[in-house]
Amino acid sequence: MGLLSSAIALTACSPTPAPSGPVALDSRYNDEQPALSGDGRFLAFVSNREGMRNILLYDLREQRYLPLPRLNRRDAIAEAPSLSYTGRYIAYMASDSARPEVELYDRATQQTKILTIGYRGWFRNPKISPDGRYIVFETSNRGQWDIEVLDRGPGVELDLPDYQRPQPSPTSSSP
Repeated sequence: MGLLSSAIALTACSPTPAPSGPVALDSRYNDEQPALSGDGRFLAFVSNREGMRNILLYDLREQRYLPLPRLNRRDAIAEAPSLSYTGRYIAYMASDSARPEVELYDRATQQTKILTIGYRGWFRNPKISPDGRYIVFETSNRGQWDIEVLDRGPGVELDLPDYQRPQPSPTSSSP
């Protein structure tokens, strides 16, 4: 019995990549801080499935995990994910030093951007608007927890459902 318990504990701590084929969502790992995309297709959450705390993205329709290149890093702890409407944008907390930062990951470009560079204080609980333009989070820069809204600007590519995307206007041809 003692040997079996040791083997189970070692297996749980061994890094194992998240499966890529159809798999059930439930596991023996610690999964927490779930966030659902606005269209209900994607589920982001924090898990220790790969031997460290990472953000994972699960496609509920296809029943598979999706890769998030350059989001999870060995030198940082990622947590508190929030998804835009179709899951294109993921706002989350990342801590690779003494102070966590609010970061934004774009699945289309596979790029991460730190949103709170130059801010003073601590941050927690980031949430992204369905269209991906606004990120709201709590900040302690005035010595108490306050809410701050960050506008990424009118030029940001919005995460809109297909029926709300601007359609190219048909060109009329004259005979």
